Amino acid sequence: MSSTIAPGVVTGERYRTLVGAAKSGGYALAAVNVTTSSTVNSALEAAATNRADIIIQLSNGGAQFFAGQGMPDGFQAKVLGAVSAARHIHLLAEHYGVCVVLHTDHADKSLIPWVEAMLDHGERAFEQTGQPLYSSHMLDLSAEPIDWNLNESARVLERMAKIDMSLEIELGVTGGEEDGVGSDVDDHADPRLYTQPEDVLQAYDLLTPLGDFSVAASFGNVHGVYKPGNVKLRPEILKNSQALIEKERGAGLNPLNLVFHGGSGSEKSQIAEAVSYGVFKMNIDTDTQFAYSAPAKPYVDEHAKAFLHQIDPDDGTPYKKQYDPRKWVRKCEQGMAARLAEAFDDLGSAGKTIAG
Repeated sequence: MSSTIAPGVVTGERYRTLVGAAKSGGYALAAVNVTTSSTVNSALEAAATNRADIIIQLSNGGAQFFAGQGMPDGFQAKVLGAVSAARHIHLLAEHYGVCVVLHTDHADKSLIPWVEAMLDHGERAFEQTGQPLYSSHMLDLSAEPIDWNLNESARVLERMAKIDMSLEIELGVTGGEEDGVGSDVDDHADPRLYTQPEDVLQAYDLLTPLGDFSVAASFGNVHGVYKPGNVKLRPEILKNSQALIEKERGAGLNPLNLVFHGGSGSEKSQIAEAVSYGVFKMNIDTDTQFAYSAPAKPYVDEHAKAFLHQIDPDDGTPYKKQYDPRKWVRKCEQGMAARLAEAFDDLGSAGKTIAG
């Protein structure tokens, strides 16, 4: 049984304790992308209701939307939106009674300045409070040559390690696209969708001495949801990568912290298999987007007049209580929370919070 830790955003040793608890307990944490305070609150509610620790993450586009589409400087919006979301989550997370990993998702080569600008804020927060704003950031440099990918990842990790942060890297290519980051690779026969264990060993050797890191190793993953048969996952690649490090470096069982990208729409058996190979985190975005949006239509259909008239033109009935955004947005929050409950069950994390 893992030691309990205080609820709220976890960084440093508390982050490592949470990851260790997931791996030793045979479950993984759902990593949900958020874009607004409403989606953040839905994720926190779902985690609290299901007693499941959670990873809340923002892409660059999600951070920009959090700041507001009206902000004229798009880069500034991406930075300040990420900072604002982090402060919102830090303030509320402990009161929901679960542990929260705060993370940013998919930053390719063009977005390295975004990561470094967020680190500027993280370093200031660390100086003031002893805790960075984020638990971890991701550098997705998988489209670059592997030596450049790993050397740049090492440079950034050295900076992050000084403020108790973890780095997520990507090896191999996740097909599809998310917020402008990704590739047009979606043919399951393309070898770029499958990470080579030797590349994972190279990353292990370079990054292990520098700080805490995780690897999004591609095993056929594609962002989005597709017709059955269009995505060919090969979780055994994860097993082979772990086995190579165990053999060549004398490491213990599943020494790497692995990440499952493109989790929406995956078969439950393959999710379970990936978790057994050391996956502690599975990204879910496409499914939760749909789950958040879907309840809006039946609500609007049920109250159609309220979305056309403030007052009924025939009998003068006021519709304020029907078109109040809190009414229909709440339905959306509940829809997303229900989908996250399913994800917690799939990943085996329901009822396993280590917050105490």
